[in-house]
Amino acid sequence: MPPSDPPSSPAPNLVLVGFMGAGKTTVGRRLAERLHWDVVDCDDLIEARAGRRISQIFADDGEGAFRDLEEEVTATLADYRHTVITTGGGIVEREANLARLHAAGRVIYLRAHPDALYARVAGSSHRPLLQVADPRSRIRELLAHRAPRYEAADQIVDTDDLTVEEVVEAILR
Repeated sequence: MPPSDPPSSPAPNLVLVGFMGAGKTTVGRRLAERLHWDVVDCDDLIEARAGRRISQIFADDGEGAFRDLEEEVTATLADYRHTVITTGGGIVEREANLARLHAAGRVIYLRAHPDALYARVAGSSHRPLLQVADPRSRIRELLAHRAPRYEAADQIVDTDDLTVEEVVEAILR
């Protein structure tokens, strides 16, 4: 690991936030390839810490327990260097997480229209928050609640009509 940056400067990382289906994981992998950086996914870190899949954490312990694990993981993100960090869609639910994401690096919001998000995640069985009678309405509701927190990002990239490569280019510009 390279030497640490001075405490006053943000960690040299890119942190991708946005709703489920916005493309964080796919864009994050490609961005890391282009930069020759590592990539770390917060959901993977949570699953490793818990020893269970996220859907199982939700089923066994509820959303609150998952958010507690998410908060524990965000406390470690500023330790990374030259890393693309991808996050779960709800990581912005807690204010402490937002501050930690900004401390970890440049936060980039991958924004997408609710209909595009629905088209991308429709039928997914591994998304606990969408296991409801009307997932399209749930997406709109959650997105409306989270949008101000997402928009506190350092950069916003609208992904609706862009390819993965175009999103990566927009971030790198």
